[in-house]
Amino acid sequence: MIHNWESRFSENIKVYGGYSIGKLFDLLKDPEIISLAGGLPSPDMFLAHEMRLVSGRILQENLEKIMQYTAIRGEQTLLDAIVQFLDRDNIKVTDENIVVTSSGQHGLDLLGRLFLNPGDTVLLDRPTFAGAIVAFQMQRPEFAGVDIEDDGSDVAGFRSKIETLEREGRKPKFIYVIPDFQNPSGITMSLEKRKALLDLSRDHDIPIVEDSPYRDFRYYGETIPSIYSLDQQQGGGNVIGLYTFSKLFCPGLRVGFNIGPPEVIAKLTNIKEGNVLNTPKYNQDMCAAFLTEMGMEEHILKCRNYYREKLDVFLGTMSEYFPEEMGVTWTKPDGGLFLWVTLPEGIDTHELFYEAVKYKVAFVPGDVFFGENPKRNTMRINFSFASKEQLEEAVKRLSDCVGNQLSSSRGN
Repeated sequence: MIHNWESRFSENIKVYGGYSIGKLFDLLKDPEIISLAGGLPSPDMFLAHEMRLVSGRILQENLEKIMQYTAIRGEQTLLDAIVQFLDRDNIKVTDENIVVTSSGQHGLDLLGRLFLNPGDTVLLDRPTFAGAIVAFQMQRPEFAGVDIEDDGSDVAGFRSKIETLEREGRKPKFIYVIPDFQNPSGITMSLEKRKALLDLSRDHDIPIVEDSPYRDFRYYGETIPSIYSLDQQQGGGNVIGLYTFSKLFCPGLRVGFNIGPPEVIAKLTNIKEGNVLNTPKYNQDMCAAFLTEMGMEEHILKCRNYYREKLDVFLGTMSEYFPEEMGVTWTKPDGGLFLWVTLPEGIDTHELFYEAVKYKVAFVPGDVFFGENPKRNTMRINFSFASKEQLEEAVKRLSDCVGNQLSSSRGN
């Protein structure tokens, strides 16, 4: 019998703790808890009827091929559909610029494996997507973060950070950003900052990784060009894009795709060969059908209207139950699925989470969204999954919980 398995683990994994958000969800099994924690799209937005029809047809017509191994880079029908999907956003790609992934998280994992050695530096926003942090952590990099601003990444702060790191011999391997309705903050990067970030990338020869899971979920204002499309206008080659069908279509199929220069995509495909081999054909066929025959544009419009209503309810209820004297602030996003709440200094939201569960409400503590030096008085709120009635009740419960915590801290 092996008595010490841990001593046999790889150095990369010995200290790796996995996705802490997933562990918190294990505490939310009580059906009376209203969860504002997950990034779940609403089941109301699933195209159930269309999916049943398409599923029945493709299983009837193509069962033998669906049950087999399939092309590693991706099914041709899906690749063709992705080319058209991106063209509507003024992104021009061909097959050699695309690799299909088994979810956006898989796309992040592939990028980490491709670029990062232990000790390499990743430049990112503070806060940023916890899933990206945990994907990259498997390669044991160092994270260099700069506080995000109301109009997106602090590009001047990025430049200063890069210059400091370069003097130390630690040039970042890439810059990771979510420019549209960022997870977790909901903040959108301005056009001026997107252009400035591209200038920074060229000046210092550092690639940009643009994560775009929420780009089509804009509820207010005008769409801003993607960093990838802006890069193409200048000749291209500096940006890698990440996409997923999890929010726009459904998360259970676990399909996404990465785009980028052919040499990058070829290597990502090599890693996929040794990683998951291929993404299931059935799942890809369903996503291709979503893009081409399920009324995608109408569906997107429906999602925008549906989630806009929920966001309005949530923001209105927050204003009602968190008066200014409580010292609680929050972002007011123009789209996406999240907003970011900041509590008075001294309140640790990781500790508050367990108290909130007693009030039958849940959120994600903010510390998991920082690569280093977390701000512990913050939290991420999701408004897409719960009903409008549940959102109102959840905010009331959260207000009671936070108010009680503030009273206790001031009393001490």
